[in-house]
Amino acid sequence: MGLHLGDIAPNFQADTTAGKIDFHEWIGDSWAILFSHPADFTPVCTTELGATSRLQPEFIKRNVKTIAISVDTLESHNKWIPDINETQNTKMNFPIIADPEKKVSLLYDMIHPNASMTHTVRSVFIIGPDKKIKLTLTYPASTGRNFNELLRVIDSLQLTAEFSLATPADWEYGDDCIIALSVSNEEAKEKFPKGFEVVKPYLRITPQPNF
Repeated sequence: MGLHLGDIAPNFQADTTAGKIDFHEWIGDSWAILFSHPADFTPVCTTELGATSRLQPEFIKRNVKTIAISVDTLESHNKWIPDINETQNTKMNFPIIADPEKKVSLLYDMIHPNASMTHTVRSVFIIGPDKKIKLTLTYPASTGRNFNELLRVIDSLQLTAEFSLATPADWEYGDDCIIALSVSNEEAKEKFPKGFEVVKPYLRITPQPNF
């Protein structure tokens, strides 16, 4: 049975390139992105870890910790990191979990037998400070992920956790938002003093309140 939105992210202990961790303790009061890559010393994975490393200031600004995982050994990870730094013009600044026994990969259903019996697919889990899963994404091994999109998703998740809002298609930070259906028009007047437009009774647009 797979993991679902709202589930508590399973806890685990593991060796990483930054030392041993207890996952829930490592998250602490932060948000977290746990993402798997099929294997070390592979081209797409090298670009993905480089992209995440370069975007680290943006993740930190949002109180987000990032951590990668594959079924390779700690020794393999440590040998690969210089290649990432060299080819991606960065310096690795977040941990990679070593999972040669596939304990964490199986716990998070990251191995899809119809794709590969041995390697993890490109799974993404965004986890809140409450340790609940807020988002899941799964890509095939051949398709690299868009980490700027993960930043956009984090912005939406954090905004809608604070306000009774939803974000429309292609929303970017600072764009107008949608008022949740659970909020009446009278309540909306109090909650959103910038005002709102009633396009349809079920579609009410308001400026982002904290922008």
